[in-house]
Amino acid sequence: MPDDVFELFDLEIEVIGSDQPMVCNHKVGDRLFLSGENLSMPPGQSFPIYPLAALLPLLPAKQRDTHANDWMTSDAVIACPDPHCGGRFLIRRTGRTAFRHGETTRVPLRAEVPR
Repeated sequence: MPDDVFELFDLEIEVIGSDQPMVCNHKVGDRLFLSGENLSMPPGQSFPIYPLAALLPLLPAKQRDTHANDWMTSDAVIACPDPHCGGRFLIRRTGRTAFRHGETTRVPLRAEVPR
């Protein structure tokens, strides 16, 4: 069987704020962690769903290797989607975790893609 190992970046998403006051229920220093498909946060911390909904589509791309000139590599600060909120979120790549293809999907490796 061919080697089916791949790596994804582990991410830390930190609330960093801005010069505008924050409206949503996040505070400077709040953070989320993503490893593989698992999102976690420190015990006792909550996180509002609206900024989370804005962040979620970006996270799988941030987990993957990207070209040095790709904006996904360089741009790491995301604004809260509430136009009245000064919340900003810094996405950091903190390490890598290895996964096996066969443990993450039922689709066989090198499967034919239907046309």
